[in-house]
Amino acid sequence: LTLHFDGKSLLDGVDITPEEFYRKLPSASTHPTTSQPSPGRFAETYSALLEDHDAVVSIHISEKLSGTYASARQAADMTDPKRVHVIDSEVVSMSLGLVALVASALAAQKLDAAAIESRVLAMRPHVQTYFSVATLEFLRRGGRIGRASALLGSVLQVKPVLCIRDGLVTPLERVRTFDRALNRVVELTREINTGKGVCLIVGHADAQADAERVARELEPIADTLMIQPLGPVVGAHAGPGVVGVGCYPAELFPLGIKPALMAAAIAPRRD
Repeated sequence: LTLHFDGKSLLDGVDITPEEFYRKLPSASTHPTTSQPSPGRFAETYSALLEDHDAVVSIHISEKLSGTYASARQAADMTDPKRVHVIDSEVVSMSLGLVALVASALAAQKLDAAAIESRVLAMRPHVQTYFSVATLEFLRRGGRIGRASALLGSVLQVKPVLCIRDGLVTPLERVRTFDRALNRVVELTREINTGKGVCLIVGHADAQADAERVARELEPIADTLMIQPLGPVVGAHAGPGVVGVGCYPAELFPLGIKPALMAAAIAPRRD
């Protein structure tokens, strides 16, 4: 995806890193905006992949939050719709990353594209996204506030606990402090544990310490646990300070991923 920031058009993760974006954001002269890849760019990529592969499984952010899925769908029709499988994940960011990891693991098991698509669609209702933001202003400006618009104008001290439901940003609760909001994110994640653990990614926008705290509290139930910075495109819509968890019950598809560097990051503090 493309970030339009300070008069430049930048490819997320290619032309600008999360660290660079969050460092420059406070002094930006205008609010950053984003745009999805064109159908032509998708079609070029699909055509190149189909030269060496039987099929493509292309998984994307919720159609209700971005035009990316529609663009990819159009590109599939332009190339080979029988070999390009375009999926609306109905989620975002960390949760989308988990779905992509599952699809990749299924491909490694030699499942064909149709079977991978079927498995992804079957697990889609069970993939959850819980998060809190420092301010709703970025969601409002970016047009992604969805059902959380009901919280606009509320008391400034109130912090929202949000989720992605039916592909939209949806408010769950309001609490007094950001600390309590993160506690609720942890509790909600624990609630999806069916006894076999949870696969989860903790995402953050320039809030590494808060993300590590959430990860430490969830580590005992985690089959899979990673901490990832949210990219500039997500940060442009959620704003700095956001912390969230993408998760699903591990019994659906255990991944067993706990990077060593991440384990060191969430080690108990001794101070």
